[in-house]
Amino acid sequence: MTRRRPTIALLIDNMAGDYQSEVRSGIERAAEAHDVNLLIAFAFGEQIPLPGSTDAARRSLYHIIGSEIVDGIIVASSTLCHLASIDAVREFCRSSSLPLCSIGMAIDDIPSLMVDNALGTEISVLHLVDEHGCRRIAYISGPANNEEALLRAGGYRRALAARSIAHDERLFVSGAFTVGSGRAAIRELLDRGVDFDAIVAANDCMALGAIDLLKERGIDVPGDVLVCGFDDIRTARFTKPSLSTVRQPTKEIAGLAVETVLQMIEGEPVPVLRLVGVELTRRVSCGCGRQAGPLLLPPGAAAWSGPSSLAGQRASLERALAQAVTISARSLDGWADTLLSALEEELAGDRGRFLRGLEELLDAARREGVLLEQFQSVISLLRARLQRAAEQGGDAALNETLEQIWHASRIAIGGASVHVEGEQRLKVELAAIDVNYGMRHFSTCLSLPVLRSTLAADLPKLQFSRVAVSLFDDAACSTMRLFFWMEDGREVEVPPVSFPAHHLAPPGFLSGEERWSVITFPIAFGGVEKFGLAVVDGQPNEMIYDALRLQLGSAVKVATLHREVVRQVELRERIEQEKVREESRVAARIQTTLVPEQISVEGLELCAMMKPAAEVGGDYYDVIATPDGGWIGIGDVAGHGLAAGLIMLMIQSMVSVMASSPAAAGPRGIVCAVNRAVYKNVRDRMKRDEHATLLLMRYTRDGRVTFAGAHEDILVCSPRTRRCATIPTSGVFIGVLPEIDAMTRDAELVLEDGDVLVLYSDGVTEARNEHHEQFGLDRLCATVEASQSAPVEVIRDRILGAVEGWCPCLDDDITILVARYRKPG
Repeated sequence: MTRRRPTIALLIDNMAGDYQSEVRSGIERAAEAHDVNLLIAFAFGEQIPLPGSTDAARRSLYHIIGSEIVDGIIVASSTLCHLASIDAVREFCRSSSLPLCSIGMAIDDIPSLMVDNALGTEISVLHLVDEHGCRRIAYISGPANNEEALLRAGGYRRALAARSIAHDERLFVSGAFTVGSGRAAIRELLDRGVDFDAIVAANDCMALGAIDLLKERGIDVPGDVLVCGFDDIRTARFTKPSLSTVRQPTKEIAGLAVETVLQMIEGEPVPVLRLVGVELTRRVSCGCGRQAGPLLLPPGAAAWSGPSSLAGQRASLERALAQAVTISARSLDGWADTLLSALEEELAGDRGRFLRGLEELLDAARREGVLLEQFQSVISLLRARLQRAAEQGGDAALNETLEQIWHASRIAIGGASVHVEGEQRLKVELAAIDVNYGMRHFSTCLSLPVLRSTLAADLPKLQFSRVAVSLFDDAACSTMRLFFWMEDGREVEVPPVSFPAHHLAPPGFLSGEERWSVITFPIAFGGVEKFGLAVVDGQPNEMIYDALRLQLGSAVKVATLHREVVRQVELRERIEQEKVREESRVAARIQTTLVPEQISVEGLELCAMMKPAAEVGGDYYDVIATPDGGWIGIGDVAGHGLAAGLIMLMIQSMVSVMASSPAAAGPRGIVCAVNRAVYKNVRDRMKRDEHATLLLMRYTRDGRVTFAGAHEDILVCSPRTRRCATIPTSGVFIGVLPEIDAMTRDAELVLEDGDVLVLYSDGVTEARNEHHEQFGLDRLCATVEASQSAPVEVIRDRILGAVEGWCPCLDDDITILVARYRKPG
């Protein structure tokens, strides 16, 4: 892959956090200044396994970034040690074939940039000993697997030794660089019952936690105990009391890291280890508060004799001013000279020139991220020097003019500081609003297509314009397929191609004529399940990235789970459908097998048919001839499938046996006996709740019909009237109650010569058309009446034809029995 400009990668644990934010900001500024592409990779919670570990090279984002994408790598080693061992980070850096620079941790044979950690802790301890007289100084160390923590602990011991103070192990406790661990450390110290007059912590978070717990125990800071931290995070200056701390020039180190890697890319030699100095920022927690100007003067500096002799004192004063403010940005080189020139012009008669120059300096310093409140020390220093000069010269008017300048300057510095802090607070609040509202739809994405639409709608609201989200295409996580692509805030059609995972993004995304700066992070859930990678353009507030990482991982996980649930449901439905189909086939065979092949009863012209539906129910009919007539039965088991077929089989068997007996009881007796057996079998043995209709009719040759049970109405069509009469069946469903004897009785009807008797199941009358209208009893009667004189087979077929014409797709079994009575002789 041909690139017109170098590309540098920054590997860091997270985008949030004061230290990480300053590292990122410094490297972004340096990359822009040197016109190089920048790729920032963070994988919060992702371990860096030792070489030889299973799947190490393909499972870690840090491992897949190679020469196909970048020309050099900057590793924020001290941040990666939070979750990985020092040995793992060292081996990872040594295994890279690319030019590589380490920040925050020294690695043999690898160019490394570090603040002088040991010196930072040492000057804190010496400050407490020499200027505040402390002798019992407790120390809260960082994690044992962090090299910076080890170096800072060494500085603590070295400072004690330098002042011949015995090291008391009871004053040494360990923490984890968190506020909570600082509180726990002080709790442990207090529980030990050891006396201490000061505390030095290996970072500011633990120092703030220590102050918090001391307040809870009624111990005043700095009244009873002095406290110093390390790092000078943003919060340190706003706490009460404000925190004295060691400030490290993080942005300067970041800029040096970019220069180091570029020199290595060009083949130039670079130092293996470079230590960058630190400074003690004294605030209230160590008992100093804001230092006055004279304290910042170098020893032996001469007093300024007056404005007229500024030229003779210029170099000394410039050095004193430079020591008062920590500025790592090279764009501000010479600021002290410029400010002094503005002061000269002010005293020469250009009213307001110094204030304008100061405001220009504050504006430039704000853009570089310099702590503006430091310039209060500049005003204190100038005021002290010029006040002595004015007093020595007896120039009261000059002194009054200068006091007005200093007063206006302090107001300007205070206003600028408040503006910067308000601006940062506003950015955080706006970012929080973006996170809350811009990502509120992610949790409702139950499928990947919905997630894609959500990304297209919400990412522009979060100020992203270029995004590539890719998902792994294979189990080995070696290839990916693009899932979502956005350019200039608009979704781009996703090309259907796969590409190697170590390319991070599809072809064309990490290329082009213009310089680019992007952030990449894994799409994962719980730090274990890895779904793919996201590459996004830069966005001002770092909290957005971690929120987007969590939301994307959770959304893909939810979509994956939902897809699996749907797949399992579909699979179960297919299995269940196949089971139902198989049961229906069995039930259909039961029904059709038990249907009598030939039906013949003396005095009756008989025909019948049963047509099973797609989901076979439990329709039943039977005709049993006897010497003096015969038995006719019809019924319907509620439900479908095999269970209904089995219950129908029970009913058919019992009716057949009892009706065929010479000593057969009447219809009522058989129906009640069948009910007792069905109830016991279905409820007690099968543990089911099906029931059935059953109508049993005893016909004799003289046309008398005795019947009992509950089923559809009996139809009798007379040749005299050519109209159908409906005879209700008033019994009880069988299988509902254990005994129905008291509610079942025999009823009787008498057939006349030529009468047509029609029995049917509810599949006839309840058949529905496309408007959900039932076929109904009236249409059935009309069909029978229209064909009353036709042969019984014709009547049966016309009924079936009318029903099928009404409802082309039958939902229930259809049973029809037609009989015409012929009187003997």
